[in-house]
Amino acid sequence: MRELWVIGDVHGAYGKLRAMLLRAGLIDFDGGWTAGDAHLVFLGDYVDRGPKGIEVIRLIRSLEVQAAEFGGAVTALLGNHEVMFMAALLFRRSDPKDALGFHEYWQNNGGQERDLTLLDPGDLAWLEARPAVARIDSWLLIHADSPMYLRLGESVAEVNGHVNALILKRDADAWGAFLNTFADRFAFALGGGEKAARRMLKTFGGDHLAHGHTPVYVLLDEYLHGPTLGAGAPIPYAERLCVAMDSGMAYRDDAGFIARLDDGGIAEVISNPGGNPPY
Repeated sequence: MRELWVIGDVHGAYGKLRAMLLRAGLIDFDGGWTAGDAHLVFLGDYVDRGPKGIEVIRLIRSLEVQAAEFGGAVTALLGNHEVMFMAALLFRRSDPKDALGFHEYWQNNGGQERDLTLLDPGDLAWLEARPAVARIDSWLLIHADSPMYLRLGESVAEVNGHVNALILKRDADAWGAFLNTFADRFAFALGGGEKAARRMLKTFGGDHLAHGHTPVYVLLDEYLHGPTLGAGAPIPYAERLCVAMDSGMAYRDDAGFIARLDDGGIAEVISNPGGNPPY
């Protein structure tokens, strides 16, 4: 099994992202891939909250190309903030007064007008092609801690095909309904959470699942009853079937981590180095 590195919601925190990738030995000071044949996975939510979402997107796009040249790989999943962002962009021509509310919804959730201004056609095409789910070795990788994926298909390929078709169709009602499904979080922490996790794994494969979407300190405070200290850390829960990976790096100055996962769970954690600029 080659090294598998996973990072949760970046939300425009470009400086932190670069610092952690550098500290983990995955890139050099110039942003060049140095991880050989490792597989790096981003769990979605590249934009909003922090001001440099476009820089985050372009770094990931660059690393995708570079990693492939060394036998490595980069997988970047679709998060709900990418869907919000694209809806605000794509429907504004047919809905200039925002009667559908997509632009207002995006702004209220941390949307950055700078990202809309700087996005180019290549960035948009890349966002449109993001998979919703990935299965890598023994890990199922998703953005949201939600059962929504079970309603989208019965395999990884079926879910990704469904989401890709939805994104390309430009049906406002379908986009709105899709966005609403992301509100159904905490699926694996509530009563019966272990059962819900096992159902996901049985359907899509894998021995464990990793997700972003819900910051670790929210999960701890509301359901797992423990403090979050410093930069935080990934949280194994639901009988260790699940790992929460959203560090909340755009919300707290000292937050941020990236983790290496193996067949047994969390193998290594690299935290946000103190003193680096958040963006």
